[in-house]
Amino acid sequence: MLADLRFGLNLTRLEDRLAWIGKCRRAEDLGYDVITVPDHLGMPSPFPACLLTAEVTTHVQVGTFVSNTAFYPPALFARDVVSTQAFTGGRLETGLGAGWKKRDFDEAGVLFESADRRVDRLEMTLQELDRARTTAVTAGQPDPVGPLMVGGNGDRVLRLAAGHAAIVSFAGTRFDPAGRGMIYQTAERLDERVALVDAAVSAAQRERPEYNVIVLRTQVVDDRQTALEEYAAFLGGSFTPRQVGELPAVLIGSPEKMADQVLARRERFGITYVTVQEAALEAFAKVISLLR
Repeated sequence: MLADLRFGLNLTRLEDRLAWIGKCRRAEDLGYDVITVPDHLGMPSPFPACLLTAEVTTHVQVGTFVSNTAFYPPALFARDVVSTQAFTGGRLETGLGAGWKKRDFDEAGVLFESADRRVDRLEMTLQELDRARTTAVTAGQPDPVGPLMVGGNGDRVLRLAAGHAAIVSFAGTRFDPAGRGMIYQTAERLDERVALVDAAVSAAQRERPEYNVIVLRTQVVDDRQTALEEYAAFLGGSFTPRQVGELPAVLIGSPEKMADQVLARRERFGITYVTVQEAALEAFAKVISLLR
């Protein structure tokens, strides 16, 4: 495999124990490097899912993609991270975000505050995790936190990512302030977001983090042009078929064409870590095999 490429699978369906074990082991066998779990109501609880995933696999990393920090007091969240990192044998990659889905907040009985307040909570959580790491390292102990991913789209979130994260996940979509109205991010918009993070990393004199994107639509087809036209129509004409083919959160085509797209996005944006959704478990594995 190209040494700098990693592939992740985001598991979203809560079934029974045996079904979960089966798909985790299948993902590891197919060559996925990371198995992650989102943080939405109606889906598996992330940290217990990470523990089970690590217990029944041998080497894949496990993680949250991404934890909604507005749900948790920072000190309690840090406790969960430190405990899960220890119990998974250091295989945890914690993803953090500011939270966007208003329905989750409503169902959880948590106030859906302004975007600024939610980003405040993200920043406080990152600071708490930094404190836990610094305290341990100062005492000569191993890092109890492990690598952090910060995912998002806004300027402030991405600057926080540039200052704290080992992995930056660029949102493939954006939402209105009420958490509605999903709109795919264009390639040109991602160029601008990457440039913002690059500048912030340089200003902080840090090494460039690993760059990630989550693919929301993975479609294996031989007739790529027809599929692009059909998906452009499905999106209501917001994009031309050519633009659909360039959307960072979309992979459409044969496995060979998808592999080309992964490499092209690595060259253009520096994205070396690609995550797909659970439904793409088998289909995207064909792409992974071409890049091994």
